[in-house]
Amino acid sequence: MSRQRKVFILSDSVGETADHVVNAVSSQFTTDNVEFHRVPYVYATEDIEQVIREAGQYQSIIAYTIVIDELKQYLDQRAAEENIKAVDLLSPLISAFSESFGKLPGHEPGMMRKLDEDYFRKVAAVEFAVKYDDAQDPRGILKADLVIIGVSRTSKTPLSMYLAHKRFKVANIPLVPEIPPPEELFQLPRNKCVGLVITPDKLNEIRKERLKTMGLTSGSTYAKYERILEELEYADKIIKRIGCPVINVSNKAVEETAHYIIEVLKIERSQ
Repeated sequence: MSRQRKVFILSDSVGETADHVVNAVSSQFTTDNVEFHRVPYVYATEDIEQVIREAGQYQSIIAYTIVIDELKQYLDQRAAEENIKAVDLLSPLISAFSESFGKLPGHEPGMMRKLDEDYFRKVAAVEFAVKYDDAQDPRGILKADLVIIGVSRTSKTPLSMYLAHKRFKVANIPLVPEIPPPEELFQLPRNKCVGLVITPDKLNEIRKERLKTMGLTSGSTYAKYERILEELEYADKIIKRIGCPVINVSNKAVEETAHYIIEVLKIERSQ
């Protein structure tokens, strides 16, 4: 009677890659009498020894995605000594990449998981920026990495989205004289808020262009100089009350302002 068959799937990360490859291969065979064991987070020779001991009791295969050279060499050596078939799932492709593209691998475990986590952090940040845009829900203020405040047309929303792609969860609050700002705004640490200011002339120009694109006349109160001065004065009082950093966006692109915001926050948080 033949020994029980087992496939051990080892990884120095979660092991999903190895698991997918083994499943793809096993689907080509009748494997009803084969057991599959995933062993993630193999960081030490002791982890390998435990698998070697168990694998030696069965008709076994060890399939692995281990990029740490010392562990990989140890596993290959011990598997050979115990006459256990060990299959390196990554090295042939890593070698092909290295030879063809003239690049050396980083040999850092868990890179795919890190890429996935980074992607999902970005998605979460973008969703956050959309949900808490333009003070739609003041509850987002205290959950945000950063809150941007300023009068209308100071690029709060584009900035929020740009910073979201940098993995910052950003809420933005328009400052309008007739609408008191949410109380949560005054509960923020000053280093989690940035006030945007702009010259009256530049804001007047931007608002007139905005009215044109909307098919409205430039005589609207929205673009009148007196109204702009009133709004800027009100915003200045709120920003001073909070005591947050201030950035003049009059002649700055969104990317430039975003970079400056990140640098300002680094300085503020180090104090």
